[in-house]
Amino acid sequence: MATTPDAAFEALMNGVTSWDLPKEPIPCELLLTGEAAFPVMVNDKGQVLIAASSYGQGRLVVISHEGYLLHAGLAPFLLNAVRWLCPSPEAPIVVHSSLASLGNILSNPGLEALVQPQPGETLGVYCTDAYNDTLTEKLVQFVKRGGGLLIGGQAWYWASQQGSDKVLSSFPGNQVTSVAGVYFTDVYGDVERFKVSKKVPKIPLYVRCWEELGHDQEQLLDGISELNIKTGGVPSQLLVHGSLAFPLGLDTSLGCFLAAARYGHGRVVLAAHEALLCAPKMEPFLFNAVRWLTRDQRGNIGVDKSLKNLHSLLLDHGLNCCLESHLTSDMSVYCCGAYSDQDAKKIQEFVAEGGGLLIGGQSWWWASQNTGSSALAGFPGNIILNTFGLSILPRTLSPGCFPVLPEEIRNYHFRRALSKFQALMNHKGGNLEKKDLVRLGVEAAGFLQIPAHGVPAYMSLHRLLRKMLRQAGLPAVSKKNPVSSNSCEAAILHLATELAHSGTDCSQLAQDLGCQICSSNLHPSEHPITVEINATNSGNSDAWMSTGLYLLEGHSAEVSLSEAAASANLKVQIGCHTDDLSKARKLCRAPVVTYQCCMDRTQRSVSCLWGGLLYIVVPKGCQLGPVSVTIRKAVPAPYYKLGKTSLEEWKSCIQDNVGPWGELATDNIILTVPTESLKALEDPEPLLQFWDEMMQAIARLASQPFPFQRPERIVADVQISAGWMHSGYPIMCHLESVQELISLTAMKSEGLWGPIHELGHNQQRHGWEFPPHTTEATCNLWSVYVHETVLEIPRARAHPALKPEEREKRIKDHLQKGAPLCDWNVWTALETYLQLQEAFGWEPFIHLFAEYQTLCSIPKDNEIKMNIWMKLFSETVQKNLLPFFEAWGWPVQEEVAESLASLPCWQDHPLKVYMSVEK
Repeated sequence: MATTPDAAFEALMNGVTSWDLPKEPIPCELLLTGEAAFPVMVNDKGQVLIAASSYGQGRLVVISHEGYLLHAGLAPFLLNAVRWLCPSPEAPIVVHSSLASLGNILSNPGLEALVQPQPGETLGVYCTDAYNDTLTEKLVQFVKRGGGLLIGGQAWYWASQQGSDKVLSSFPGNQVTSVAGVYFTDVYGDVERFKVSKKVPKIPLYVRCWEELGHDQEQLLDGISELNIKTGGVPSQLLVHGSLAFPLGLDTSLGCFLAAARYGHGRVVLAAHEALLCAPKMEPFLFNAVRWLTRDQRGNIGVDKSLKNLHSLLLDHGLNCCLESHLTSDMSVYCCGAYSDQDAKKIQEFVAEGGGLLIGGQSWWWASQNTGSSALAGFPGNIILNTFGLSILPRTLSPGCFPVLPEEIRNYHFRRALSKFQALMNHKGGNLEKKDLVRLGVEAAGFLQIPAHGVPAYMSLHRLLRKMLRQAGLPAVSKKNPVSSNSCEAAILHLATELAHSGTDCSQLAQDLGCQICSSNLHPSEHPITVEINATNSGNSDAWMSTGLYLLEGHSAEVSLSEAAASANLKVQIGCHTDDLSKARKLCRAPVVTYQCCMDRTQRSVSCLWGGLLYIVVPKGCQLGPVSVTIRKAVPAPYYKLGKTSLEEWKSCIQDNVGPWGELATDNIILTVPTESLKALEDPEPLLQFWDEMMQAIARLASQPFPFQRPERIVADVQISAGWMHSGYPIMCHLESVQELISLTAMKSEGLWGPIHELGHNQQRHGWEFPPHTTEATCNLWSVYVHETVLEIPRARAHPALKPEEREKRIKDHLQKGAPLCDWNVWTALETYLQLQEAFGWEPFIHLFAEYQTLCSIPKDNEIKMNIWMKLFSETVQKNLLPFFEAWGWPVQEEVAESLASLPCWQDHPLKVYMSVEK
């Protein structure tokens, strides 16, 4: 029995070579929204006129005019349809009396069709028109239990009598077919030209159905002029992608935090954080939502036990609600968080058959804990919500108070915008505002992460995008040829990247990259290459293990490992240029050029449109030890490991036919730079030995073990997300900094302030950091320490800001203003620490950084933390340093002053001389 959409389509179209349609009937366009729904007949304008779907255990075939069910010319298809719908060969076929002549069409080839007003108790096939609303519930349950339904009709005439704004919810046929994601619309279907498709046709991007949704939107926002989402939680951005889904609340950047959707007979309201469902300031919206979900009927509202505050809120307003641990059959509305998918199928059926769902949650935390897994695919809330045309992105939004935007802005829709974008790409006119282009790139990237395999609604859009991008070609973006982030080119880069990540074959797209990337003359090796990586990670964060291999742009690599390794939560990563440039104004490369996926089976094919170095990511706490990884279809990349790679091996590996990026590694630091820069490096050993000396100094000052538990990484990139360099794993820098990293002569003569500054950032700890004051200050302690103890460059020469005259001027300026704490930051804040170091040496710092590692539950409050530092430093040097810190404007607490009263005061501290002058 055909189960997949492809197999079902083949069964329905078996032997059908043409569409012989009657001339008189005027069909209507069908709207497909369900994940199981797929088109069968589509005209040359892309309108769906015949569709199929499934619901529960049963199936439906929906035809856009009942006259087609009575036309003998369609007999081959109708017979196929009945056979496909039949749950078993001996199952009864029943035809409604309004379609009596269909019985003759079916009986000619030997099928026996009974004419009766409704299906019998035995499951079989029932054929009817779409105008009878007396059998709605019976037909829904008939299909759900395993029956097959062949139904035909058009809704344009009904709409002319009843109104276009009621078609989706009230047209009799839609009362049945909507549970399976198929709707009759009031849009006329064109019958001029058809062709018989060889595979499942594409689903239209956009079908007009806004009238009814517009009324829904007005009802949900009735009486509300602004939405205050400052509720103590950080919301996620919502993705509104279904044809019957629509946004409600948008921030100033048009990021969505409230949305709703129709689905089948039911309705859904989604909030971007569960706190929005419990906040008193959201009461007006919540009551509008409950009224809309219940259709103003009094029904039982079930509230999950995790939302007790919402339960209290609803009770206070006299609503009939109860606390429950799960969905029950007597509920008309269910309110819950988005953190469990245990009842996903049950919830989806509840909504499809008329229930209301009020749900909220954020996915950014889940994404942070499940790197390498897509939140669109794996986050529990999305497993429930994707079906409804709503999803929760792992992107955060800043809480605030936002006005309800005008209707023309609220009416933006992902599918409509993509349809306009398609027209632009096909040079068929159309226009998209710049802000909508940016939004479209982000939303499409999110949408493409929804698992598409076997889901026609998603696969169809993938096919359309692949064709669109193939026709448009990838923009030749580079530093010399940047593109604006709100341009069509930027949107193409977003789309192409995520389309490749989704598993779609993008090798044809990548062919356009040949003239842009220096690896275009390389060819992947068919021979397997086995590398051994260390899968022991005692650190507190995931670690990248280099393979020394590079994946070419647009290609796929085959990765194999053992059963034991496949169960250790290892990941494969392509690329190390991890900065997301989505918020940059101009792009010198695609916004995202790396990809990570879980290696949860022994063999996996991995690809990235932009290519990149190959890594195995080892999770924190993993103790697997040496692991062999076999990789096919990659190319070697220059790689030198201090103490392991010989000079001969190095000279051999930087010859021709290697990847465009390479790495210099020690146990403590890994530098990732272009291969071209490495070719001039005759012997990396002296350079890396010196880097290890600097890393040892960094560890010594930080009171950290050496060698490092996880080597730090510095990666050069054509464009980064912030500043000239920035900290993190990896530390990112511009290509212009490469020589600074790999020139031993330049290091020793000119210093290395920037990279050590970023390495210092990575040593900062919240217990002794006082943001924002010290964020850009205490990291420089490592710059000073390394320059003086390893590079032998004194602080006055290590950075222009540390010249004596500059330091003195800052001190005077700060004291002259009364030493305000709000001005105590960057170089001014660093001065405080430098004066302590110049008086007491580096040892107190080393001692304190070690002591802080033993302290638990340090508060986040700056004043408390500053007093802890004053107390500990005073005790370490056995002097009362409070007069010194008070002179700098630090807040001193009385109990701390009392605890240090027995220590001798530091009377001759460095600010004394300036204070005397001030007086």
